[in-house]
Amino acid sequence: MNSLKSLFGILYRFCASWVGTIIIVLLLIFFIAQAFVIPSRSMVGTLYEGDFLFVKKFSYGVPIPRIPWLEVPVMPDLKGNGHIIDGEGPKRGDIVVFIPPHIPKQYFVKRTFAKGGDEVIFTKKGLYLHPSEGNEYVNEHYQDYEKIIMQGKLFVFEPYSKEHLGINYDEGSSSFLTMSDIYLGSRLAGTSPYEYSTKGGGISMRPEFENGAISFFYKKIEEGEYFMVGDNRNNSEDSRFWGSVPYKNIIGQPWFIYFSMNLEGSLEADARNNPKERYNIRWERMFKGIDGLEKMLKERQKDASQKDILLDKAKSYEATDTAQQNQTRAQVDSGLDFAKSAESAKSTKTAPESAQIAKSAQVTKATRESSQVVQESAQITKGA
Repeated sequence: MNSLKSLFGILYRFCASWVGTIIIVLLLIFFIAQAFVIPSRSMVGTLYEGDFLFVKKFSYGVPIPRIPWLEVPVMPDLKGNGHIIDGEGPKRGDIVVFIPPHIPKQYFVKRTFAKGGDEVIFTKKGLYLHPSEGNEYVNEHYQDYEKIIMQGKLFVFEPYSKEHLGINYDEGSSSFLTMSDIYLGSRLAGTSPYEYSTKGGGISMRPEFENGAISFFYKKIEEGEYFMVGDNRNNSEDSRFWGSVPYKNIIGQPWFIYFSMNLEGSLEADARNNPKERYNIRWERMFKGIDGLEKMLKERQKDASQKDILLDKAKSYEATDTAQQNQTRAQVDSGLDFAKSAESAKSTKTAPESAQIAKSAQVTKATRESSQVVQESAQITKGA
């Protein structure tokens, strides 16, 4: 009993010391969770710039620990896959934190669009997926999605968009046109478009031509690799440009947001034009995981749909009222026109009648004058 108490005492003193605290924090960072900040708008729709979140580092196995800020591995990669403990890789549709192949000391966060064996097509309209399981799998799992056939294979348009509402093409210029420009520009310059650089860019997908113009871009994903794309499709530099991500670069999954605030580039708050909106805390995003954020999106969409229904009803009522008012106005106008016509007809009829009466009066007057003359003549004759 005394030995147990002494052991707890040693542990307490160790944890209370600076050395003990540092070691515990490093163990947590190495194996459990690590803080991460969303720096750009590539995931806007789901994750926003200014979201501070914890990354769950044991989601896909346990990666080799790295010294924070220096990003130097603390041990050699004996297995060659970047992990101490292996795990199942990311699933299609998962949001993943990883090290991109072109920047070995930086973390990116994107959504898994495809994995090893899958085929991807990128057209002017957007991204299409042909899973490695084949056409029967597509027909079974993506019945309500738009599909196209390419070389006898079924490709699904945006296979995660109905489940994950943050996926969008609303912001920025077309990534398809950007990739086309990179390819054509490199050909004119006599360089390879497939050698990506942070300065000159590049593409990882092969263009397919139709009538001399690029019709779409194609890529088949290598086994053990993952094709990562930002939810903000037209404002994301991702696997379409610098290639797929090997399993050894996979770090983990976003766990939950512990802090969130608007930054200067936050378009939703118009922070660029309104400095007062900068660095305002977004309380509604605090302590939410990916599931919580997507639930909030669905509720907002539901509210927006209900508002649209109410607006449509209001417009319908307004249109009905307007139609009734127009009908009443037409009836009033018709009544006024009828009254005017009747008055005009009455006036037209009265004028000849007045003339006839005047003429009759004149005739009567003349008759009376003639009768008077006859009577006067008879009296003169009688007197003679």
